[in-house]
Amino acid sequence: MISFASLFSSSKGNSIFVSSGKTKILIDAGIPLCQLEEALANIGEDPAEISALLITHEHMDHSKCAGSFSRRYDVPIYAAPKLWEKFHGFGNISERNQRKYDYGMTIGDFSFDFFKTFHDAIQPIGLIITAGETKLGICTDTGVVTPRIIEMLTNVDALIFESNHDPIMLRKSRYAPALKARIAGKNGHLSNDDAVKALKQIIGPATKEILLAHLSEENNKPELAYDHVLEGLKEIGMAESVSLRVAPARHTSNIITIP
Repeated sequence: MISFASLFSSSKGNSIFVSSGKTKILIDAGIPLCQLEEALANIGEDPAEISALLITHEHMDHSKCAGSFSRRYDVPIYAAPKLWEKFHGFGNISERNQRKYDYGMTIGDFSFDFFKTFHDAIQPIGLIITAGETKLGICTDTGVVTPRIIEMLTNVDALIFESNHDPIMLRKSRYAPALKARIAGKNGHLSNDDAVKALKQIIGPATKEILLAHLSEENNKPELAYDHVLEGLKEIGMAESVSLRVAPARHTSNIITIP
């Protein structure tokens, strides 16, 4: 069994709560510490019960309060080896709480697989979290979805998946040309169209939940992302069997539980 909730999800801050009932972890901590504590309280969770904090990459919207959370609650931070070598934004973290991702690693009830994502960061990763027979895939902050990513995520029970921008809104936005090119590039973010194309290949009979995440508040709308993906689900005959939701930008989502 896995329960999960998006605590925050946008270019201004991201964090995901994941629980097996016994083991509780956070994926990313890109908001001020007081807001993260409040978000956990809103879903009835105690920060002191968090077993680990896993970082997908070092950008501030994913790592902002990682160091302060680790120090306040004596929680280990897990991150990619190159990130520990080159990034110093966590501040002073005790050596015992500096953990590197390793294939086959486990934390309590959870085991983990990792895959490379394509983003302008040091060593960005996506995750597959397994508890018992249940698998949750997390893939955000990538400009492309490779065959390897599709292979890793195919037929997981639940997905947190990026649907960052609408291409037309991005082209018409107030953003500078260089920023538009970064977002739309191979090391940027997935558009709604990209998300649909990938999800149609990833979804399988076991897939029951999709939570669309990391939507741009400037260049997307929740209803646009939702409608795009829903149409894709209809095209592959999965609209009735898969629950589709959009992660709120600045507050917690509902808790989703997969048996």
